[in-house]
Amino acid sequence: MRALITGGGGQLASDLVELLGDEAVAFSRAELDVADADAMARAIDMVAPDVVINCAAFHNLDLCESDPDQAWAVNVRAVREMARRAPRLVHLSTNYVFDGRRDEPYGEDDVPAPRSVYAITKLAGEHAALAYGSSSLVVRAAGLYGLHGSVSKGGNFVQRMLARAREQGALKMVADQLLQPTFTADLASAIVDALERDVDGVLHLTASDACSWHEFTVAIMELAALDVPVEAVSTVIAPGGVDRPLNGVLARPRADVLGLPALRPWRAGLEDYMSRAGLAAAQAR
Repeated sequence: MRALITGGGGQLASDLVELLGDEAVAFSRAELDVADADAMARAIDMVAPDVVINCAAFHNLDLCESDPDQAWAVNVRAVREMARRAPRLVHLSTNYVFDGRRDEPYGEDDVPAPRSVYAITKLAGEHAALAYGSSSLVVRAAGLYGLHGSVSKGGNFVQRMLARAREQGALKMVADQLLQPTFTADLASAIVDALERDVDGVLHLTASDACSWHEFTVAIMELAALDVPVEAVSTVIAPGGVDRPLNGVLARPRADVLGLPALRPWRAGLEDYMSRAGLAAAQAR
């Protein structure tokens, strides 16, 4: 399975490259502007992949609001071109396509209700992948963190919280936004498994169990043995601010029916990540 991976150097792309080995060719943003249709066509012709795995995205929520044209270019039009040209496309999407206003987790067949430019373009990208590709797979994920960090955000969430805790000595974190923080190594394995089973359509692939951002942050501090208070606060959206779903928890009825193994619980994934990254208490001393 020869794969062309966009968003090279990122968390998920790097884990996919490690899994697929020599069969994977990854291009970073500097190497391939996915919004350039001609450049994308040349890359596909050169690599001749069996599948394109699209890990590239314009995902800064505030920048999406201020530059919607770029959000549409990367999150929608580029996806359409990939779906049209690739033998098969895997497109990464997000739990943000749901408004998060109900208490129950959202399954693959629930009707999305995006509430930001980012979320709207990610949903439109899903439609582009499925409409223009003959066997596209759309994977909705959430709260990703991995060994290779997130350069555009100054490190992944775990790294940023540890740095902030050491600098400030105290933290505040929202306790009313729920999600399933997912280790990208686990997600990469799940994606490869779905590809090997020839699954297409929409799948929800996230860590098992759920927590709030506050609970996630407290767990990070515990595993790093940092005695830093984490105050639980409520979400406040400033005038003109970006809406974020309070309930971002995804159910996976379709993935379960297809017999895809569940990802491990978020706490187990976090423990593994922090140990491997040298961020757990034993390694951090």
